[in-house]
Amino acid sequence: MLRLNICFSPIFLLFVYCMKSSSSSAGAAIGVGISKNCPNDHSDLSYFESAPKPCFKNPTTMELIKSLNQTSSTRQQGSSSSSSESDCTVWTKECSEQLLWLAKQPESVKWIKSVRRKIHQNPELAFEEYETSRLIREELEKMEISYRFPLATTGIRAMIGTGGPPFVAIRADMDALPIQEAVEWEYKSKNAGKMHACGHDAHVAMLIGAAKILKAREKYLKGTVILIFQPAEEAGNGAKRMIGDGAIEDVEAIFGLHVSHLHRSGIIGSRPGPLLAGCGFFRATISGKEGQAGNPHHSVDPVLAASAIVISLQNIVSREANPLDCQVVSVTSFNAGEDLDSIPDTVILQGTFRAFSNTSFYQILARINQVITEQARVFRCSATVELFENEDRIYPPTVNEEQMHEHVKKVSIDLLGPQNFMLAEPVMGAEDFSFYNQVIPSAFFFIGIKNETLGSIHTGHSPHFMIDEDILPIGAATHAAIAERYLYDRKL
Repeated sequence: MLRLNICFSPIFLLFVYCMKSSSSSAGAAIGVGISKNCPNDHSDLSYFESAPKPCFKNPTTMELIKSLNQTSSTRQQGSSSSSSESDCTVWTKECSEQLLWLAKQPESVKWIKSVRRKIHQNPELAFEEYETSRLIREELEKMEISYRFPLATTGIRAMIGTGGPPFVAIRADMDALPIQEAVEWEYKSKNAGKMHACGHDAHVAMLIGAAKILKAREKYLKGTVILIFQPAEEAGNGAKRMIGDGAIEDVEAIFGLHVSHLHRSGIIGSRPGPLLAGCGFFRATISGKEGQAGNPHHSVDPVLAASAIVISLQNIVSREANPLDCQVVSVTSFNAGEDLDSIPDTVILQGTFRAFSNTSFYQILARINQVITEQARVFRCSATVELFENEDRIYPPTVNEEQMHEHVKKVSIDLLGPQNFMLAEPVMGAEDFSFYNQVIPSAFFFIGIKNETLGSIHTGHSPHFMIDEDILPIGAATHAAIAERYLYDRKL
């Protein structure tokens, strides 16, 4: 919450300033945000309990810009190597330290935590992130950052820099999960049955934090940074919809992050090549002929057929896949009804499959269909298979382009030191960031949140999931440094 006492006295000056602002004309094309004048109508308040906007620019942003432009004699306490400003005409470690110094200013840390907590208290599911999107747009407007909205229903594409090429993007997802939060703390979810149990609230806060840093350093940017706030990562393939609506138009590279309970707080982890698996789902209906269990010869037994199918599906990985190519096929549901004295006419099987390469992924998809339909025929049954290819439930593997990974590694080590970067192991989880890296060069990386003292140890999608908030400024600085340094290197 902004403090009103930063407005200058006397009150008359504030009144005159507001009157002047309200008389100024403000216009923009539909879907493009600009910094608003002081509103007279406060009826459009969200359930984030936003206060009426005071008539002044965001103080935190202005303080950052002022701090950056001060000389060493007037700058307040910071790291010794950040005590004097470099114009970064030649990139040095001091340039990286300036970004980290800005992110770790006490007012900035307090602000970024407050943003995350507001979002955490008010989680919204896929394509329902209306209030989350509103909060983001309000923060962008305070920083006088232009944006396009809506994309993919609730998504936002914001822009900082020269407005010209090269364009590089950094992305955060916004949606929550249909989970009842079991963590008892001051900022627990207010929405029953909904929870930010995968850290997307932190992702948004870190990207907004990066926006503030980049805006403060806008005069140094050698091109344009695109900020992508994306809906529906958990369900609905929001990334695919964002791409279709022009989110990465003119963008030549994109970077994204995800919090990870597998890594110690503040550690950046990534790897070249496959990082996250592709993920798909299937549902099969095996049809036979109903009959009495005591006279099975009068029936066509789909239970027997489905049982054989379950065994045969396991052979796809154990006998058809290269042992060095990690793949998974799992049947997770077998429903044959509850009548103990009769053979049903249908059985429904459901499950999931994973792989780290597009070739293996789509080969498994094809083989699941073949195995189920052909095995059903062996037992005189028929089968229909749904693979949800047209229902946005297919997630390709997330594969980091080698040069983009090296950029993340270089920037992270320069920013945080070699002890705070590690080569991450591949993870069988999936991410729809993979749709971006099918279109343009990209890299995805983790930021560790594991802190046993705080209880930040639970995996995503757990009702006990929580994060170590001390990583928020680190993630913001890393986002900003990756984007700014990419533009710098690109212009060399």
